[in-house]
Amino acid sequence: MDGYVGHVLRSSQITGLVTALATLFKGRLCCFPKDPLEDIDTWGESVDKVLSSKAGQIAFVEFLKSEYSEENILFWLACEEYKNLKNSPEMISSANRIYSEFVQTEAPRQINIDCTTRENITKNISQPTLTSFDSAQKLIYSLMARDCYPRFLKSDVYQGLLMRKEPS
Repeated sequence: MDGYVGHVLRSSQITGLVTALATLFKGRLCCFPKDPLEDIDTWGESVDKVLSSKAGQIAFVEFLKSEYSEENILFWLACEEYKNLKNSPEMISSANRIYSEFVQTEAPRQINIDCTTRENITKNISQPTLTSFDSAQKLIYSLMARDCYPRFLKSDVYQGLLMRKEPS
């Protein structure tokens, strides 16, 4: 099997993704003003539309997994959660987890950022602030918007979900 074929999702994988999304939101639709996939048509407008939708995030993660680059969205999401932390011990623990998982050299899910950004985070990780990862998060956001998002729109993941969306 050549490398490209490994990146193409089969119908069963799309069905699995749809099932996973349905399972995630099952029983919780009362908490949503609308069907979680109802806004799928807006995902084509911008990467922000995808990232602002829980279902969009899940679909984007699945797409990036198929490209072996899910560390980008996982890092971005971890940073979003981190910025909402309120207490210092939780912030320190989370900052260290983000650093060891995504930022440090040879991290298991090392993100692709420049040396200066990596060094600045490393230098300040012992006293993290809510903005500790902002520069790296902006770089990863730009990478996703410029590189990953256009491919996502053409992907079997997104196209399959668009085709399966039930008419309103």
